Amino acid sequence: MQEGMGSFCASCNALFCFFFLVYSVYQCSVIGVDGGQVAQLTVDTKGLGRKIPETMFGIFFEEINHAGAGGLWAELVSNRGFEAGGPTIPSNIDPWGIIGDESSVVVATDRSSPFEHNKIALRMEVLCDDNSNSTNICPAGGVGVYNPGYWGMNVEQDKWFTVVMYVRSEGAVNLSVALTSSNGLQTLAATNFVGNACTVGNWTKFTANLRATATNRNARLQLTATKKGVIWFDQVSVMPVDTYQNHNFRKDITQMLADLKPRFLRFPGGCFVEGDWLRNAFRWKQTVGPWEERPGHFGDVWQYWTDDGLGYFEFLQLAEDINALPMWVVNNGLSHHDEVDTTCVEPFVQEALQSIEFARGAPNSTWGSLRAAMGHRDPFNLKYIALGNEDCWKKNYRGNYMKFYDAIKRAYPDIKIISNCDGSSRKLNHPADFYDFHIYTSAVNLFNMAHQFDRTSRDGPKAFVSEYAVRGKEAGQGSLMAALAEAAFLIGIEKNSDVVEMASYAPLFVNSNDRTWNPDAIVFNASHAFGTPSYWMQHFFRESSGATLLSSNLTTNSSSPLIASAVTWKSSEDNNTYIRIKIVNFGNVSVTTRISIDGGQQTNSLQLSATMKTVLTSGNPLDENSFKEPTKVAPVRSALKDGGKDVDAELPPYSFTAFDFLTDSSSLRTVETDASYKASI
Repeated sequence: MQEGMGSFCASCNALFCFFFLVYSVYQCSVIGVDGGQVAQLTVDTKGLGRKIPETMFGIFFEEINHAGAGGLWAELVSNRGFEAGGPTIPSNIDPWGIIGDESSVVVATDRSSPFEHNKIALRMEVLCDDNSNSTNICPAGGVGVYNPGYWGMNVEQDKWFTVVMYVRSEGAVNLSVALTSSNGLQTLAATNFVGNACTVGNWTKFTANLRATATNRNARLQLTATKKGVIWFDQVSVMPVDTYQNHNFRKDITQMLADLKPRFLRFPGGCFVEGDWLRNAFRWKQTVGPWEERPGHFGDVWQYWTDDGLGYFEFLQLAEDINALPMWVVNNGLSHHDEVDTTCVEPFVQEALQSIEFARGAPNSTWGSLRAAMGHRDPFNLKYIALGNEDCWKKNYRGNYMKFYDAIKRAYPDIKIISNCDGSSRKLNHPADFYDFHIYTSAVNLFNMAHQFDRTSRDGPKAFVSEYAVRGKEAGQGSLMAALAEAAFLIGIEKNSDVVEMASYAPLFVNSNDRTWNPDAIVFNASHAFGTPSYWMQHFFRESSGATLLSSNLTTNSSSPLIASAVTWKSSEDNNTYIRIKIVNFGNVSVTTRISIDGGQQTNSLQLSATMKTVLTSGNPLDENSFKEPTKVAPVRSALKDGGKDVDAELPPYSFTAFDFLTDSSSLRTVETDASYKASI
């Protein structure tokens, strides 16, 4: 992902100019299109349909906008190991804060941690005491430190939280551990960690489960003491007990991912994989094993620290949990500002091979045994490797790429390898199973790019559209107009699914407190989340992966900005076969549309009476969702009256509409690939 990135040819043809004019007319609030628009869509069920790839639509996760740290990964403590300030001491402990003044408590970092790869610990010297004879009596509630999490911790009544920390002291400790309101005045859950001098003379792990007695959406963790002495802390964690599949993923937003029915998960980036400099790139070996021993790293592209609790293993687990295939984006020795020469890239190649062994190797193999020790004895279903991210133009990319390609194919010939170089308009000069295609552009441009792959050669590797989205003023923080253009683009991808294998929107997540990149599919804070129109748009394509594309023909009485497709699929929920017709109306007037299902002699046998309509629209194409109105722009589903082989429907201005027909699968024919097949727009 990179600002201004686009992989398409920017030539302005007549169609582009027309749609630009349509949008310009809208912007000037002038209706310049005949209000009596009508359209006819004919869907051919008697002809030869084409199978859409099983992997067609998936998701792409990048650690951007605090998507993982403070988001998908359910850990509530920010900077839990005190490493974010760097290895030099004394260091910044942000966002940790101090309870008490300098006369009662002194806090500083040192390098006394018991963990080899993250040596920073927090030293807290309590200067006051609870002894009535003391001249420095501790305040009520004690002194200590607190952590506000990632812009507040969401603590809900009757929910359980697991607190883990490592403690050392020169004497006995009686440490109060509490979840409180942001000012510390309301206690939501609390316990005490007690240990004698013999117990805590060495680093000791304390664990407790806390049950909240009240709800506070902006809570904090606080650690306080009232007895004079020195206490060291390290690796302080608070994790909700109730997480997705009990694997420590935040439940609500992970469910939103699962609801998309993604067929693949591309991870962990993006630019996050590369780093601005290689020293800050994502290195998988530093993100596996016990979480306490992971060093974490500073993501210098998006400018924040991650403790890497959400590591390589967790991404593989997430893919499995949401029933998606993992797609691992490997650093190939390149960052934004430095490159490893091809003659020296072998260590990176070996690291990639070892990552595959970790995912797929036998439980008694060197790296497979580590996976097994982490709780996953069976191999993960890793089949896709992307080599780098947006690196094609870099000096050493092709040389490095071939080193990786040859080594991986020798060891794992079944793995599909994805090149960064765009093969949509010219033939690649190196072998690849797929090529990467990224596009961020305006709504009008992306609407027109429904035809992007119409003229792509049907020979050679297929495209993986791993990043697409509308950006700019008309997209805002996630508008209806952006979603409609993206829907049109995906319809074009469906129609060209003989040369496009996969597609995913980007970015996936944004924490509303760190909007580095707009728009995004899912917006969240500590306690709530909502989908943007672009998120809801993707729901219309949930059944397309592995479906059959039917031939369709759309005609209008004018050059209406419409695009449509038709697919058929067998539902895993009720075992019935359906036809889904999707139509985008990108214009500012409604269009009366007749939909005809042409099944030849078998038309009358098709069960078309059970017809559902789903519409995504709003009063203004620039409307967005928000925490206040999370479903202002969301699909509305209803039964369509008078269902049959011919259906008349009104397509609202600026809308995306889907029609679902229950049908008889015996009359439908499919083929795996037919390069000559093409649905008419």
